[in-house]
Amino acid sequence: MKIHYFQRYHEKENVATANTMLLLSRLYSYSSDKFFRFLKSEFFSDSFEPEIVFNLQEKSVESIPDATITQESFKIVVETKMSDWFYTDQLLRHLKSFSDEKYKVMITLAPELMKSEKKKEFEEHLKAYNATQTYPVMHVNTTFEGIIDAIRDVIDDRDYEMQEVLDDYLNYCYNDKLIIVSDSWKRMRVQLASTTFDFNVNENLYYDNIDRGFSAHDYLGLYKRKSVRAIGKIIAIITAVTTEAGIEYKAELGKLTDERKQQIARAMEDGKKYGYVLDANRYFFVEKFYETDFKKITPRAPMGSRVFDLTQILETEQLPETLEIAELLKSKTWG
Repeated sequence: MKIHYFQRYHEKENVATANTMLLLSRLYSYSSDKFFRFLKSEFFSDSFEPEIVFNLQEKSVESIPDATITQESFKIVVETKMSDWFYTDQLLRHLKSFSDEKYKVMITLAPELMKSEKKKEFEEHLKAYNATQTYPVMHVNTTFEGIIDAIRDVIDDRDYEMQEVLDDYLNYCYNDKLIIVSDSWKRMRVQLASTTFDFNVNENLYYDNIDRGFSAHDYLGLYKRKSVRAIGKIIAIITAVTTEAGIEYKAELGKLTDERKQQIARAMEDGKKYGYVLDANRYFFVEKFYETDFKKITPRAPMGSRVFDLTQILETEQLPETLEIAELLKSKTWG
């Protein structure tokens, strides 16, 4: 049984806030440098220096002390909702939570971004409030998925412990429907598949541990030898769990057919060659894996999954057929 880092099955709004704060505290405990990089990239400007600064002979008004140790003051206030249920009156009252900090940020966090009219209304009031302040309050409206993407950008592929924590938070967000999946059509998830690559391509099938969290995506890329070598469009996702009574299947996307059961059985048998025990796995079926060569130009193989926005990679608003995507990716690189 997998041990979860994040609590579930409680009052959703309260637990969503608690779990998000736990995620951030785990990031800080793991690496304060990466935590502050996350803050700077998402919530503060480049001028923000939250880390402790050690200076020798820093000139003050009337003297030059031998050394100084300083840290800029900052405060972040978070308001969490389960949808776009933010109210301007409540947010304005939250401004009283700030005092004389130099850097102030109010985060509005929900599964979806605020409606533009509502955001504009609040920020007009905030602009008037800031005109009376020495240090203004900045408003950042973001989503649970936005927090995940931002942390994924600052941690390394080999930050195994933090990757595992982030995966469990992602899994929690999906279980509690805190991530909107409307833009999955443009996303490609890349997975390591060097050992099972030939089997995956021949069967048009990829499998992963059932407890592994993942963001919604319509395309699956298979990575080996420093490049994404195959891409396919997902048509079905099925879980298979071995119990005393036999294998229990659940179709999360598409239909559970006899042919797909047979493919899963072949995967379980093939996995034995590599010492894999596929007792509880999720199986991703694609229409067809097409050969491609989307090269990684930085050293080291990714140690976990990586999600790409294909519209950004291919610089287009609409995606062509999968075969053409595979051809276009051959001229692109990533790192």
